[in-house]
Amino acid sequence: MRSQVCCSSELSFLMEAHDGISAAIAARAGFEGLWASGLSIASSLGHRDANEASWSQLVDAVERIVDTSGLPVLVDGDGGFGNFNNARLLARKLHQRGAAGVALEDSCFPKTNSFVGDRHPLAEIDEFSGRLRAVKDTVSDDLILVARIEALIAGQGMDEAISRAHAYADAGADAILIHSRRPAADEILAFMRAWQNRLPVVIVPTKYYRTPVSAYRKAHISTVIWANHSVRAAIAAMRQVCDRIFAEESSASIEPNIATLDELFELFKYDELAEAEARYLHSGDIRQ
Repeated sequence: MRSQVCCSSELSFLMEAHDGISAAIAARAGFEGLWASGLSIASSLGHRDANEASWSQLVDAVERIVDTSGLPVLVDGDGGFGNFNNARLLARKLHQRGAAGVALEDSCFPKTNSFVGDRHPLAEIDEFSGRLRAVKDTVSDDLILVARIEALIAGQGMDEAISRAHAYADAGADAILIHSRRPAADEILAFMRAWQNRLPVVIVPTKYYRTPVSAYRKAHISTVIWANHSVRAAIAAMRQVCDRIFAEESSASIEPNIATLDELFELFKYDELAEAEARYLHSGDIRQ
């Protein structure tokens, strides 16, 4: 994860995961790192992305993502679920569950998803810097620390975003995540010109998805996060299947368009279980 997020010489990509199956699919596709999305994890639990899911639910989901994929995972830690003490507790628990890094945003608790509404109050720079220092003092170099800046989301402008980036770098962040809700990447590219790569920069092009990746390489951006695409794809596919089965009272017409059971078994390596049974389970054992 450090070689992916903390390097500006080569662009890397992190794919969203929200549970074991999305993590396994992303790993199979070839991604070398994952983003444990707060929005996607909350949605998979039936919650809104407004700190309705608890930090312990997040940590449990991350453990499944790590175990299933075997990949380094950068965790969307929102604002740390409170003050410096909550943030360092979260970081310690994420490290214990195998996460490779955590991104903390400079929002007030409870946060609201960056793309919902216009009210996005920001934490004071000194207070949030204290959260970052507390995390760094707790997990040191064991967990990559990404400071996520919401100043552009909150409409506070480029000068505020740059000021916050410098403060967060001084507080010990390993990388900066600059966020924007505009449909073009103009704010992001302007930030890169002003920032001059003091620390590696991570972006989330959910809204400005039409910008070619070549622009990010040219700007020396370190990492692109595809932040919520698996859960959105799952919603669309499950909705279509449920609607058709309900309407047709049959699954016959949708069977050619969904994964087979054999594909599901292959994804989770059921053949390994059969091989292990042959090796470890004696013929006289009673299977319950």
